Amino acid sequence: MVKGVVGEETRFQSLEDRLTQSSPPAEVGLLIGKFSPTLDRIFLFDLIPTPHNDSGEPASSITNPDKKTASKSKSQSSDSSSLFIDKDWVSEHARQVSRMLVGGIKVVGVYVWVSDVAFKNSTIMLCQTVKGVADAAPVSEGNWGERLLLQICYGPRRWNCRNCSLSSNITSSSLRPCDFKMGKVLSYFQTFRCMHNFNLRLPIFHDDTSKFQTLSDVLRHAISVHAKELSDAKALIDGKLVLDNEPCSSDGVHEVELLIPFLNSIEACSQRDVSGILSFSGTICSFAYLNSKEPISQAVTDIKGDIITSLQSRLDIIRDETDVDSGNDHDVGGQVSDDVSVEKPVSQLVLHLLRKECSLPFPRRVFAPWLAGTYVCDYLQPSETVEVLKDHCMELLSMKAPTDVSTILEPEKEVISFKTKSFWDIAVPFYSGIQLKEDKKKLNGRGESSSNKSVKQGQISVVAAGLILLLSILVGLVIFVLKG
Repeated sequence: MVKGVVGEETRFQSLEDRLTQSSPPAEVGLLIGKFSPTLDRIFLFDLIPTPHNDSGEPASSITNPDKKTASKSKSQSSDSSSLFIDKDWVSEHARQVSRMLVGGIKVVGVYVWVSDVAFKNSTIMLCQTVKGVADAAPVSEGNWGERLLLQICYGPRRWNCRNCSLSSNITSSSLRPCDFKMGKVLSYFQTFRCMHNFNLRLPIFHDDTSKFQTLSDVLRHAISVHAKELSDAKALIDGKLVLDNEPCSSDGVHEVELLIPFLNSIEACSQRDVSGILSFSGTICSFAYLNSKEPISQAVTDIKGDIITSLQSRLDIIRDETDVDSGNDHDVGGQVSDDVSVEKPVSQLVLHLLRKECSLPFPRRVFAPWLAGTYVCDYLQPSETVEVLKDHCMELLSMKAPTDVSTILEPEKEVISFKTKSFWDIAVPFYSGIQLKEDKKKLNGRGESSSNKSVKQGQISVVAAGLILLLSILVGLVIFVLKG
């Protein structure tokens, strides 16, 4: 259970001023912050309002079931008012925003601008909204089974923060009070950056040999394999080996280097079960932010988690775009076999059926300046420009788009991609089942004559060696006699 919550006072005061001036009947949005397991605290960076849905309607509104009853007085009617929230839309907003956040920064809950009466009449809906956001934007750190619900009450004006349990049985007791205060949060955070290179080579199995057959399944498995590698990796920060409880007191951007154990991801498999190789490689840029009171090892944990989350987000983007537009000719570089339909989405291609080399680039990660030296990110396809990043910043994060393009970071020069190769296209000391059958046929045909020829050549070599040895002995004897 979280013991305390600290919000960045400049951002919270700015939101309160905006809501006071506009005075909407209700507003719902996301809480963006960092959960610190070691301190049992949450540091809130920002509050992001959920935009209007595709129909132009707000994500929340006040409903009054008794407003059509003329006999009800105005005070009685206001006592029955409740809050309506488009839970699915808020969850989708959380899912997309979570992709734009870097190491350690997460969607940690929901805020609402609503009166006390409407809040009390809408407890179940509020808890369902928080749970939907938690499912759409999961937080794995510290096995945290709660999220925050922050109420901004406008009669009288005050802030109420509660922990919301994520249990399946949602009741009014799912909300518990939580200590909340405002302060300077961002000024105490330190920046960590990592340029991580990886290169995975995994086998592609025949049909019925592995449960990972489609492109999406195989790549997700490859990401999970790399996650296991990272879990055992040691880290250097500014060239020094990281100790578990060591604090970080120096300023500036700290460079992180991960030392992965050598050949830790080799999979044992039979040669007859394998039809090809999946090569998954590239460079990932990752940022993480650490409170000065947290141990430096937490920055390493956040970097590792951010790398895996970034890979998963890119795969999800490819899957979403290709599945929606499956009618286009997504044929993985135009190199699919005749027995694979080009109408099939890329994510559903069965790799062991491909008979030629294929490849597909992943979206590259770019960064835009956000709050007090921090960054948010986005993922661009090869054909997209930074204008997409600007649009997403305004639409999803309610922030001003960066006007100076030079402030946008594009550090990932090497494109992350996967490549598949069948064993008849690459030189490796293994054979697929098809090759084994072909070699057997050759051996039964003209392969026998080649074998006999090699045996004869071996016999001739042995005879020649014997003659040379005998001649050497005779020459030695002659020389010995002449000297005598």
